[in-house]
Amino acid sequence: MPPFLKSASLITPKSCCSRCHDVALKSASSRRAFSVLSRPPPNYPGHVPLTRVERGVLTLGSAFGSLLNPRRGDLIAALGEATATPYFIYRLRDAMLANPTGRRILRDRPRLTSESLKLPYLRTLPENSVGRTYATWLDREGVSPDTRDSVQYIDDEECAYVMQRYRECHDFYHAVTGLPTMVEGELALKAFEFLNTVLPMTALSLAAVVRLKPAERERFFKLHLPWAVRSGLSSEELINVYWEEQLERNVDDLRAELNIEAPPDLRQIRRMIRQQEKRAKEQRSEPKQI
Repeated sequence: MPPFLKSASLITPKSCCSRCHDVALKSASSRRAFSVLSRPPPNYPGHVPLTRVERGVLTLGSAFGSLLNPRRGDLIAALGEATATPYFIYRLRDAMLANPTGRRILRDRPRLTSESLKLPYLRTLPENSVGRTYATWLDREGVSPDTRDSVQYIDDEECAYVMQRYRECHDFYHAVTGLPTMVEGELALKAFEFLNTVLPMTALSLAAVVRLKPAERERFFKLHLPWAVRSGLSSEELINVYWEEQLERNVDDLRAELNIEAPPDLRQIRRMIRQQEKRAKEQRSEPKQI
C-alpha cells in the first residue's frame, strides 16, 4: 500500500473533519481581513502571508522559472510551498503524527545543518554507514546541508517545520539512493519523492524531462522512472526517519528496512557510455590499412 494511503488510514474521519473545519475557519477569518494593503502579522520568523492571487502568481512564476533553469533551488522551493497548501502539507504532517518517530521529530524540531551533523565526525565513520555515505555524497557533489532555503509561504507554523524538515532531508534521500544532482538524478529522485510524499512540486518538477537529451530521456523512462515507481509505492514514509539517529547504521540495512531498492548507478552508466564513445572515436580516427 502506498505510504500516503497507510497514513491516511490511521486518521479517523471525525478527527480529519474537525481539523479541516478548524483550518477552514482560520482561513476564512484570515481572508476577511487580508489584502495586499492589510497584511496580517507573520505566524513565525520569516513567514510571508500571501493572498490567493499572490500565491497563484508565485506558483506560475516559480513553475516556469524552475523549468527554464532546474538548478534554481530558490524557485523550486517557492513552487513547493505555493502548491503544498491547503491539503498536501497537512497530509504529510498527519503522516508524522500517525507515526511514533514522526511525533518525536515534531516534538524535538531538529534541524539538519553542518553544525548539528558534525561533518568531520561523519567522515570518520565506517565506509558503508549512513553518516559516511551522506558526507561522501556531499563532498562529491560539492553541496552543503546549509544551502536549503528557509520556508516562507506556508501559513501554519507546524506545517512550515514539516516542509523545512522535508527540504533538509532531501540530501539524505540522494545519499542513500546514490543519485547525483545532475538533472537525470534529480528527476529520478523527484519521481520517487512524489510517490512517497505526494507533494505536487515533486511531480511538477518532472516537466524538466523535456530538457534531457533524447538518449537521456530514453534512459530515464526505461530505467529510473520504473525504479522510482517500484520504490516509491513500496517504501516507508521517509519524513518519519530520524536521520540523526541512523548515522552509524549500515546504509544497505536501512534501505532494506525502508523498502527502497537501490537504483541503477547513473554515474557508472554515464561513465560506460563515455568510454564506449571514446573507443568508437579512436577507431574512426585510426588510419585505414591498405
